Amino acid sequence: MGIIELLILAVGLSMDAFAVSICKGLSVKKIEIKHMAIAGIWFGGFQALMPLIGFLLGSTFASYVSMLDHWIALILLALIGLSMIKESLAHDDEDVGDSFAFKAMFLMAVATSIDALAVGVTFAFLKVSIVFAISVIGVTTFIFSAAGIWIGNIFGLRFKSKAELAGGLILILLGLKIFIEHMFF
Repeated sequence: MGIIELLILAVGLSMDAFAVSICKGLSVKKIEIKHMAIAGIWFGGFQALMPLIGFLLGSTFASYVSMLDHWIALILLALIGLSMIKESLAHDDEDVGDSFAFKAMFLMAVATSIDALAVGVTFAFLKVSIVFAISVIGVTTFIFSAAGIWIGNIFGLRFKSKAELAGGLILILLGLKIFIEHMFF
């Protein structure tokens, strides 16, 4: 997986955190840099941690499923992508509250990074430098989450569903690319 694909993947993965950050930004009366930093650290940190955990789990079983790795990557990324697209079309305006406390942020960070766990499993089957990959994912998500707080506070919910839709499409297309490369090249 090249740097361009990794950046595209990182953007796709960060869209859930971006959407939640937009909602968080809506709930804050006056945003401060610390709100953007807290969201960025929580979401970026978990988006980096979960692929590492998935990679470690996937590496344990990689030798058993190496002939099916492209199918696994396609299926996992397509399922995650379809789930994000479904969320984007649901039009349910979730209330994430204005709390930046440990419990609130922990639960949202875990919820928005479950898809990154599955992506980490696919990393075990691909030629990916895991440290570089999780760094790119974490930094990208940090930036998108911090920006999401600001955008939510300024513009509101206009971008939430579009972000989730775009993220879902990106993940599906990336899964198809991996599958086609392994099947035909």
